Amino acid sequence: MITNNTIAAIATPSGRGGVGIVRLSGSRKHIKTIANTILGHLPPPRKASYQPFLDAQQQVLDDGIALYFPAPHSFTGEDVLELQGHGGRIVLDMLMKRCLELGAQPAKPGEFSERAFHNDKLDLAQAEAIADLIDSSSEQAARSAVRSLQGEFSAKVNELLESLTQLRMYVEAALDFPDEEVDFLAEKAVLEKLQTIQQQLKTLAKNAKQGSLLRDGMHLVIAGRPNAGKSSLLNALAGQETAIVTNIAGTTRDVLRESINLDGMPLHIIDTAGLHDSDDPVEQIGIQRAWEEIHKADLIILLMDSSIGFAKEEQDILSKMPTQIPVLRVFNKIDQAITSPLQDKNNDTDNANNLFISAKYGQ
Repeated sequence: MITNNTIAAIATPSGRGGVGIVRLSGSRKHIKTIANTILGHLPPPRKASYQPFLDAQQQVLDDGIALYFPAPHSFTGEDVLELQGHGGRIVLDMLMKRCLELGAQPAKPGEFSERAFHNDKLDLAQAEAIADLIDSSSEQAARSAVRSLQGEFSAKVNELLESLTQLRMYVEAALDFPDEEVDFLAEKAVLEKLQTIQQQLKTLAKNAKQGSLLRDGMHLVIAGRPNAGKSSLLNALAGQETAIVTNIAGTTRDVLRESINLDGMPLHIIDTAGLHDSDDPVEQIGIQRAWEEIHKADLIILLMDSSIGFAKEEQDILSKMPTQIPVLRVFNKIDQAITSPLQDKNNDTDNANNLFISAKYGQ
């Protein structure tokens, strides 16, 4: 897909800077015309040349580096010209304006990557990885995006497609030649291959989920009975008084959100209304919203009062939670517990899977 129109865009952030880049992509004829007009000649392929950039009156707009990448050996698969001048909005605007005067069109957001995709320079996963790399908020997210950009994810998908194609050949052979002595579908190798593909698909889906968490962050929902200390835990994790905390049960009636960064991964903490039977119509709305957030969570903290333990109410709440979402059971207010939570007879859960804290005192 070699397009007829040439696009141009400022490829560096706005504001002051040492270097500012204007990038163009399009047909060889048009790129050559623009280069001859602004530079006086078409630069040699893939070689940096330092020279002046000229305006319509042949006055120097700026001095900088010109780079030319002829098709198909460029990012977009088209002829690409880069003009690398000094940073600064006015200088770049003047250079961009000159390119538009010569017939280039302003590039739409992501249009360079779109052209690379249509010209088979990138697949869809790699194109999305560019945006993920730019938007990455942690080193882990950036490294994950780079691996996808280099084709690691696409290679695994293609391997699975090849395996499925081979498996389909066995199935089609069995259907097309049912009278043959060899029953292809009865062979042990076919079943083993199918099981291997299923396992690889699960692994691929798991890795994709982890990549999504690194990119978008984990949604952590704090749930539990009223007055279990959910808002105190939110404040402790956020490091500030985000939620109002009182001794009155049911203080929190709506969803509260706070975002932090945990070891390089965005963590979106959601405090919810206390889960219990209520006749208050306003509180019922808050409880309904709490359950909606629970079903959208990546991880749920079931917060309990250590002095009460894992009572029937907690068992009922746990039984209603989605089974596909992990639940971390946390016993709060250990500073108020009369007996050690580890010895609480009401707690019939495995202590190895529980956490015991005091959100109020940071213990």
